[in-house]
Amino acid sequence: MKSGGIGEILFLCHRIPFPPDRGDKIRSHNLLRKLCEIAPVHVGCFADDARDMSFATELGDISASQKIIPRNNSRVLAGLKGLANGQPMLVALFDHPVMHNWVREILAARPISAVVAYSAQMAHFVPVLEEGKRFVMDFVDLDSAKYTAYGEGQGGPLGWINRREGRVLLDFEKAVAVRANVSTFVSEAEASLFRAVSGLSTGKVRALENGVALDYFSPDAQFERLSPEERGTGPLLVFTGQMDYRPNIEAVDSFARISMPAIRDAHPDARFAIVGRSPTAAVEALASLPGVTVTGAVADVRGWLAAADVVVAPLRIARGIQNKVLEAMAMGRPVVASAQASEGIDVQWDRHLLVASNAGQEAALVLKLLADKQLSADLGKAARARMVERYDWSATLAGVPALIGG
Repeated sequence: MKSGGIGEILFLCHRIPFPPDRGDKIRSHNLLRKLCEIAPVHVGCFADDARDMSFATELGDISASQKIIPRNNSRVLAGLKGLANGQPMLVALFDHPVMHNWVREILAARPISAVVAYSAQMAHFVPVLEEGKRFVMDFVDLDSAKYTAYGEGQGGPLGWINRREGRVLLDFEKAVAVRANVSTFVSEAEASLFRAVSGLSTGKVRALENGVALDYFSPDAQFERLSPEERGTGPLLVFTGQMDYRPNIEAVDSFARISMPAIRDAHPDARFAIVGRSPTAAVEALASLPGVTVTGAVADVRGWLAAADVVVAPLRIARGIQNKVLEAMAMGRPVVASAQASEGIDVQWDRHLLVASNAGQEAALVLKLLADKQLSADLGKAARARMVERYDWSATLAGVPALIGG
C-alpha cells in the first residue's frame, strides 16, 4: 500500500487512457496517474482500434494489471439491445461479458479497496461491493442532458431515439449515483444540475474539475512551428477537436458557413483551420468553402494554436469544461467562445476570453480582436495567467485521495 488504510484500486474507463490527445482521454489519463500515486491500480478499458491497442505497453508501465478489450459493437445492434433490455444505448454499446468476468476476478483475487468508474457507460460493470469497498463514479458530464438537447425539436426516428436515450440514461445515472459513495462531475455547474434532477446532496455529488498540462501547453514550450506555407499570410482562426463528434461538427459548420463570410468581407485573406482527427465527410466538405482548411489529424496541435490569431470554440451543445478552451488559453491565445463552451470554466468574460451568443456576434468579436492587436495580446496574456493560477492538474485533482479514502 502506498497510503495508510488504502488497498488497491480498480479503474474502469471506456477508452484506453493513452495517449492524452482527446478530451475524454486527457481526463482519464491524468486521473489514472493521480490514482497511481495513491495505490496500485488495475485498469479495465476498451480500445476503439489498432492504434488504441498499440498503447497497451504504456498502460502496462504504470498499472498493476490491465484488461483491454477491442470494441466492435455496432451502434444499430447496441440500440436494439438497449431497447430489448430497457438499457440506455450508451450502456449497451459498451457492454461486454469478458469485462464483467474480469472485474469479478479482480475483485475476488486482489485487495481492492476502491473502484473508480469513468463515464456512465462503465458503471454497469461495477457489481454490488462488499462493505468497506468504495465506489467512486466519475460521470464527467451529464450525458443524459446532451441526448435530451439533441432530441429537442428533432423529428423522425432519430429525434425519438435521442429523447428516449435522454430519459433512460438519466434514470440510469440517478440509480448509479444512489449506489455510489460519491459521484463526480467536471464542473460545479454540471454537479449542481445533477443534484437538482437527482435530489442527492453535495456530499454525494461533487465537482472534480479538469486541468491543463501547463508545461506542455505553453507558448514557451519546444514544439514544431507551422511552416510559412501552412501559416499563410492572412489572419488565421483555429478550431481544435475530435471531428467525428457531433457538437464539434455542428460548431465548425456554423462558423464556416455563417461567421467566416462576414469575417472575409473585412479580411479577404482570412483562413479558418479545422484541426483534429477523424473529420467526417460533412466536415471535409467544408474545405470547399472560401478560406476553410480541414487538416485532419496533426502530429502536434500546439503549432496550430501558437500560429492562431484567434482560437474559436463556437459550440452550441457543450457539457462540462472544454479542454480545447483550456489548452488555447494556456498557449496564451485570445479565445472567442460560445456561452456553452465557456460554461463551467472559472474565468471572467471580457478579461480572460470573449464570449459570443450567436454566429453573428462570433464574427464581430473575431473582427474586434483582429482590429486591436493590443487587446488581443492582453487577452492572451490574461488567459495564460488564469490557467497557471487556477487549472494546473495537480491542483484540480488534489481532492482525489480523499474521494478514494472516504
